[in-house]
Amino acid sequence: MPNDYFKFKQFTIYQDKCAMKVGTDGVLLGSWADCENAKSILDIGTGTGLIALMLAQRSNAFIDAVEIDKEACTQAKENVAKSKWKDSIQILNLPFQEFCKSTNAKYDLIVSNPPYFQNSLFAPDKKRTDARHNSNLELEELLDGALELLTDNGALSVILPYLEGNFFILKASEKNLYCTRQTKVLPKPGREPKRLLLEFMKIKKPLVEQEIIIELNKRHEYSDAYKNLTKDFYLAF
Repeated sequence: MPNDYFKFKQFTIYQDKCAMKVGTDGVLLGSWADCENAKSILDIGTGTGLIALMLAQRSNAFIDAVEIDKEACTQAKENVAKSKWKDSIQILNLPFQEFCKSTNAKYDLIVSNPPYFQNSLFAPDKKRTDARHNSNLELEELLDGALELLTDNGALSVILPYLEGNFFILKASEKNLYCTRQTKVLPKPGREPKRLLLEFMKIKKPLVEQEIIIELNKRHEYSDAYKNLTKDFYLAF
């Protein structure tokens, strides 16, 4: 059973009301997304508020975070309220599709750890299903919304499984969103990549390709690259 909370160096994530708990994917994206010059950030499907809080710690941006699940939204608001960035983050309880229709805002950075299990069996818990499947948010809708809401020089950053990530790159290019940065995430040395960290922009730039290994040969023996990426957050590093 996962803990009801997860303590990071500068904030704590309570997660008892959320179907999807703190996981490696969210921490990777929150550490990897380029927010250095961002003044406005949108986090789509914020869940516990983890990525929004990570980006608040790493930037001086104002952050909007949308979440469709009411209880998760309540929890995200509580996590933000207990943090030092409560004045920098706004949590909104509505579907991304509705948010797109209701806002005139533009964002320098849009991030999402999106639902991606398009063809897998649905979980018996509806909330977990909604959090893990794209029945409520198609990846194409994510692209369309990002195109609408990004500034001209803004970036969309996502984390996806390897196959879905490559499909997403193709779909994005059809809509004139170009992959500018790609990091393959390998669970261990010599293994196939399990995830892709991807950055997209409206402007074509040379693609920067990298890879990161999470663990070395033993469980919890983390690579230096992973430690360096996440050291501002994990207590163990």
